[in-house]
Amino acid sequence: MTISKTKVVHHYYLLPCCLLLLNLVNSVVSYKAGVIADPFLRTSAVMLLVLGGSSVTAFVVTPALAAAVRWLHQSSRRNAGQLGEVAFFLVLGAAVFWLYYRVSLHGIVAIVPPMWRN
Repeated sequence: MTISKTKVVHHYYLLPCCLLLLNLVNSVVSYKAGVIADPFLRTSAVMLLVLGGSSVTAFVVTPALAAAVRWLHQSSRRNAGQLGEVAFFLVLGAAVFWLYYRVSLHGIVAIVPPMWRN
């Protein structure tokens, strides 16, 4: 069975990047839930937000991101050839790495907008 290059890229690069970004969103949810004083209510809120966010991600955001990534991927490859394709994946990986680096260095507050800070 042969797997197309697009499917390999999707399964081994794009999907893990989306999962890493979803993990960051879950961290933001947990951070924001810190303003709820009652532990039972806080735990319930986190579970509901993560379940709801995962559903929205699976059925709305992921298809939209897949279409955007497909368009960007084709556009970069058409305009710059193989080098454009490689540059696209390097920029995507660097952006995800930069977000995780900021979180590991300064905490989740480093990537949260100032209005959302506890």
